[in-house]
Amino acid sequence: MKYAFCGKSGLQLPLISLGLWHNFGSASDKREARNMIVHAFEQGVTHFDIANNYGPPPGSAESNFGEILKSELAAHRDEMIISSKAGYLMWDGPYGNGSSRKYLMASINQSLKRTGLDYFDIFYSHRYDSATPVEETMQALVDIVRQGKALYVGLSNYPADKSREAMVYLQEQHVPCLIYQGKYSMFNRQPEQEILPVTDEFGSGFIAFSPLAQGVLTDKYLNGIPEQSRAADPAGFLRKEQVTDALVGKVRRLNELARKRGQSMAEMAIAWSLRDSRVTSVIVGTRNVKQLQDNLQSLNHLHFTTDELELIDSILDGATL
Repeated sequence: MKYAFCGKSGLQLPLISLGLWHNFGSASDKREARNMIVHAFEQGVTHFDIANNYGPPPGSAESNFGEILKSELAAHRDEMIISSKAGYLMWDGPYGNGSSRKYLMASINQSLKRTGLDYFDIFYSHRYDSATPVEETMQALVDIVRQGKALYVGLSNYPADKSREAMVYLQEQHVPCLIYQGKYSMFNRQPEQEILPVTDEFGSGFIAFSPLAQGVLTDKYLNGIPEQSRAADPAGFLRKEQVTDALVGKVRRLNELARKRGQSMAEMAIAWSLRDSRVTSVIVGTRNVKQLQDNLQSLNHLHFTTDELELIDSILDGATL
């Protein structure tokens, strides 16, 4: 495993982190979830990313992770970075959603109880909430650190202008924003123009989620939409109509380049996301140990030639997802 310092902090993160957004809830195979977490740690993946609403059902990913941690990795707690978040719907009523102080404080207490942890290494405000003043949300994060419930704080899914506002507040309170978590992949390059300049300005790290565009940047959809894929799930975030012939055609061309590089499509997509020095780590979400191991293989070939990057840019021209 290779590690990188998170922004201007003294904290290092593995270049690849394991996310528990999918495949770690109560509806998933608990044995496979356990195998993935243990295998990841054995391979040097020290950072595990959760959120209060991950599942399904919401909360179950945290509970399952807590059980696995207690039974398999409890002795290694100080060798791990464990992050969680709050911001999306968790329970009914006016206090179970958003970014108010009430919700964040209740959420972190519940998350600590579900995971069995005394503290999180990183705790995020999971989204910008226009109904709540940024100052209220940020002061809650400051107090969470001062109460010892988290060592660092981060932002996720905030627009660039509100991120700057939040980072100024946190900086003035001497609890700087450690890291920003945002969607970033070959098919979503908005962070390059929007949030990465902000994180660079404030010395924050950046961690990318969905580097494989929910599986599109793999060989999975090259011959149609397979059953049990995310695009085939009507309740999923990836819709079938998004996987167009034009998009798949671009992936085929990218896949040819990956093959020439001696990589799988997934490996190259992850390596590409790490080519920018402002990107600290990428979060992968895998279904099984085999997929996880394939993703980790991307670290064996991170370098791109200028010609390769120019070819990728020409293939990606106009493509978004």
